[in-house]
Amino acid sequence: MKRRKVWMCVAGLVINEKGEWLVVKKTYGGLKGKWSIPAGFVESSETADEAAIREVREETGILTEVIGLIGMRTGVINEEISDNMVVFQLKPLSAYIQVPKKEIMDARFLHPEEFDGHQDLSVMLLEMRSSKRVLQRKIDGIDPGDVFGYTSYRLFF
Repeated sequence: MKRRKVWMCVAGLVINEKGEWLVVKKTYGGLKGKWSIPAGFVESSETADEAAIREVREETGILTEVIGLIGMRTGVINEEISDNMVVFQLKPLSAYIQVPKKEIMDARFLHPEEFDGHQDLSVMLLEMRSSKRVLQRKIDGIDPGDVFGYTSYRLFF
């Protein structure tokens, strides 16, 4: 899929009942070898929250559901590409991690306190650990009318 000049990405922070976060180490790109949360591009046929669920499943095998919206990362790459990421909090529905070795070198649940002393953490993961998250809840089942032709529609407030 050609990405053009505006990128829409998602990430899923999966927190289990022990308060541990699901983190991955990718085998490629700018985050190669660094702990980060599962993330990737939104496909044209899905909403951002659906993409977050899919990316977590593809990178870790963990099935999830969206709890709410945590925040957004936005930036411009080389003054020519708008790079945007929406970060969701997800609840795990399964616990067995299956790592696709081609894309992910490791995946595990770690407690945020275990991040101390690690030199191999993504900047976003470090900032998320130290921030006080205010979760925006998902509002589903809204009908915005026929004027835009939505086939899927959700709000996070």
